[in-house]
Amino acid sequence: MQYLGIKCRGGGGTPCRKQETSPKQPTHPSNPHLSTVSIYNHRGCKIVVQPESCYPMMPFLIAAAIILLYLLNSIKILKEYERAVVFRLGRVRHDASGPGIILVFRPVDTIVRVSLRQEAMEVPSQDIITRDNVTLKVNAVITLRVIDPVKAVIEVSNYVYQTSQFAQTTLRSVLGEVELDQVLSHRDQLNQRIQTIIDGHTSPFGVKVVAVEVKQVDMPENMLRAMAKQAEAERERRAKIIHAEGEFNAAAKLVDAAALMATQPMTLQLRYLQTLTEIGVEKNTTIVFPLPMELINLFNKTAGVIAPAAAPAAPPAEHTE
Repeated sequence: MQYLGIKCRGGGGTPCRKQETSPKQPTHPSNPHLSTVSIYNHRGCKIVVQPESCYPMMPFLIAAAIILLYLLNSIKILKEYERAVVFRLGRVRHDASGPGIILVFRPVDTIVRVSLRQEAMEVPSQDIITRDNVTLKVNAVITLRVIDPVKAVIEVSNYVYQTSQFAQTTLRSVLGEVELDQVLSHRDQLNQRIQTIIDGHTSPFGVKVVAVEVKQVDMPENMLRAMAKQAEAERERRAKIIHAEGEFNAAAKLVDAAALMATQPMTLQLRYLQTLTEIGVEKNTTIVFPLPMELINLFNKTAGVIAPAAAPAAPPAEHTE
């Protein structure tokens, strides 16, 4: 700072004994671009002070601040799952940048961020006519990820939308070539086939289709009722077959048991007594009169002897001359 002068209040304008003046500077501010400051001390003297000019340093300070802000704005931080495709003067750099800190000098450079994480995309419900002329509404879920960020940015404008369109057309074409039973029972094979076809379309622009799953199959009400009747009839058929097989096995076992009892007649008597015991336990009000088997055999023999004798004799043949 430069002291222009010290002037007392009550001295009639006469400067104090300790007045300091500079021969190169006037006692009062004559330069309009310079500012002066008046200060009063404890004696009441007025001290006129003019600060030194710092205008020559201001442009350098402003330029340094602008450059610092520009450099700070050029710093970009990319996460572990992100990659940056940088265009310098409109031309893309060969490799994607990241992760970490990169420098993007605008407006020379422009940046496009691409995520490498898997994305789940739902395919809207599609109206499909199967090979056996059944109308269905089918939707699916696709899982995809970017494996080449540069191709995903340069080759297509929106890789998610394009993959969705490929998925819709492929879903209709593949399910339209099979029957309803195959759609319901061989879904894993259909999912693998759809994934292979879509992956072949998306590979040129750096997108990998990880998985495709048919989510829901909606059928008409009449078809649902027909399938319910078919399932009911199928279960009745199986029940009848199982019942018939049981009867057949039981009859075979009875034949074997009868052949075994024929060798030992006493076993039939024992079986007869066992049956009586079971009847007496279950139904106490039933009265059972046991009948010996020998008596039944005697009746059978007597009937066999009487039957030929009771048969009428044949009339004699008539002879004619």
